Amino acid sequence: MNVDVALLKQICEIAGAPGFEKRVRDLIVGIVTPLSDEVIIDNMGNVIAVKKSKKNPDNKKIMVAAHIDEIGFIVTHIDDNGFVRFHTLGGFDPKTLTAQRVIVHGKKDLVGVMGSKPIHVMSPEEKTKLPKTTDFFIDLGMNKEEVEKYITIGDPITRDRELIEMGDCVNCKSIDNRVAVYILIETLRTIKDPAYDLHAVFTVQEEVGIRGANVAAHGINPDFGIALDTTIAFDVPGAQPHEKVTELGKGTAIKIMDAMTICDYRMVDFMKKTADQFQIKWQPEILTAGGTDTAGVQRMGKQGAIAGAISIPTRHLHQVIEMAHKEDIANSVLLLNACLESIDQYDWKH
Repeated sequence: MNVDVALLKQICEIAGAPGFEKRVRDLIVGIVTPLSDEVIIDNMGNVIAVKKSKKNPDNKKIMVAAHIDEIGFIVTHIDDNGFVRFHTLGGFDPKTLTAQRVIVHGKKDLVGVMGSKPIHVMSPEEKTKLPKTTDFFIDLGMNKEEVEKYITIGDPITRDRELIEMGDCVNCKSIDNRVAVYILIETLRTIKDPAYDLHAVFTVQEEVGIRGANVAAHGINPDFGIALDTTIAFDVPGAQPHEKVTELGKGTAIKIMDAMTICDYRMVDFMKKTADQFQIKWQPEILTAGGTDTAGVQRMGKQGAIAGAISIPTRHLHQVIEMAHKEDIANSVLLLNACLESIDQYDWKH
């Protein structure tokens, strides 16, 4: 299947820092409403698109979660010269902030640049020291009076980068996790009949602690759960074979565990067998650090859920140049569809 790059571009480029997801949420609601039997927005801001099964004699529910927020920042201070200080929303490697453009979302959107001390005036010790996020400020090219016409303390900030195609890959900010949002939308568009009632949940605030997924899973109380998220593809120069986690172009990834979840062995087995049955290219994923919505989906329902995850291999995670392979994206849609349509055919009691 082909990847709708134009739709993926639209989803990736729109702003949605944790806690400030309204723009991307409005976009998603507009897309999924005609594809769903019911669309609910809960008090946290999660979008829950329900697609009823035509069979489902056991009245079971499956929750599929893809978070819509992206790592970003929040304005904490405007100094006397109009420079903006910020706090991070989500995990950043400070060295990746150097010389980046950002967008401050106030009364109107303002483009700014991440500034820091020029290397020409650094001491020898400063030149060798790793940067901290507190070393950076945002320069809007305005004085304090002009800045304060549009920007206030507490306004969100997102990274500025367009989606482009590079070879067989797509490259943009916020591939994490907008590529999963795209996959879940495509699944709603293409699935024929889920075996159980499908609750496709576009969750909020994952990057700051899986907050939206926790609330959604508690409310839905699913029997089964699948999270969709990116994972590390460390298939680059200098990486040892055991460090790669996944590789681009080697297929969608079936999560076995991450630092917050050990996936249910039955779900892992089911996903592997389903991928093999439908000749979908896949690779295993063990991520020893980090977590995803899988944890919330698995634990926060009243009886817990039989849960696992489909992961999209991604290079350069939590930077502005995240990269995913179009074939891996397509295989993720195919695997999710196949799992949702055949989940009732697996022996979950073994």
